[in-house]
Amino acid sequence: MVHSKFLGYFDAVARQGSIRKAAAVLNVCSTTVTRKLMDVERDLGVKLLDRTSDGVVLTAAGSIVVEHCRKTLYDFERLRAVVDDIRSARSGHIGLMVIDSAALGLVPDVLRAFSADCPGVTYSVTTGQPDEIVDAVAEGTVDIGLSFSNENHPGIRSMFEKAAPIGAVMRSDHPLAERTELTIGDLENYLLVRSIDGRGHHSLLDEAIAGATASLATKVFTDSLPVAKRTIEGGQVIGLYTKLGFRDEIDAGALRYLPVANDFLKSLSVGILISAKRSLSPMAHMLASRIGKALTRVQLDY
Repeated sequence: MVHSKFLGYFDAVARQGSIRKAAAVLNVCSTTVTRKLMDVERDLGVKLLDRTSDGVVLTAAGSIVVEHCRKTLYDFERLRAVVDDIRSARSGHIGLMVIDSAALGLVPDVLRAFSADCPGVTYSVTTGQPDEIVDAVAEGTVDIGLSFSNENHPGIRSMFEKAAPIGAVMRSDHPLAERTELTIGDLENYLLVRSIDGRGHHSLLDEAIAGATASLATKVFTDSLPVAKRTIEGGQVIGLYTKLGFRDEIDAGALRYLPVANDFLKSLSVGILISAKRSLSPMAHMLASRIGKALTRVQLDY
């Protein structure tokens, strides 16, 4: 394996054209440099240098290796600069917009741990519907978004993705709760609660049910997940949501989640959305990674 010291040794030899001159620049013995070069040549099974009366010249293999050395050294210096920025950061502000189901537990839990490591950082956390979040990230209004990641947008990219199908959420004693999967038609005779955004647009469900022959009766449209949750817990309605905002109640056995046999609903995923045109600050990048890793640990599919 190419040792880290070799990277600097070989780069210096290539620049100086001489092992002796490179050793002087590096302030080490020339025998140390020679021994390291010979060890690597033996490991790789090729000559990296040709000795001449004036010093050394790179072989064809040596030219390839020196480019690798320089790229690795350059990348390491960039990494060091980023780490130094993170280490020295004592303040800063990070803006997030997330779907409300993520605001109920996952994001606050991550922020609590992150704040313990970076106490000088402050946050703005707002909730929004998927199209609002995409627009906010693309326009630079927020640094990080957490939303459904199925829509392509030239201004954003997804750092992390997690399968998060929308299914039926109901009380565990509901007549449908013993089923393993439902169809859109199965929901026709029950009242529903589902999302609507603040601008009056219907949710992702409209695309899923657009071609369905069943007629769904929505009792409550709401942009508030706590309102939806209390309505479901009261036994009045079935909710059409991902598991994300109902994990505690599902784990406790109070609520039941059932997948719905619909290709669009099953294909949905949530992700960490960031700008494709602007770089995150080191602190924001670190927070986005923390949220993404927390998201990947959550069981949201069947």
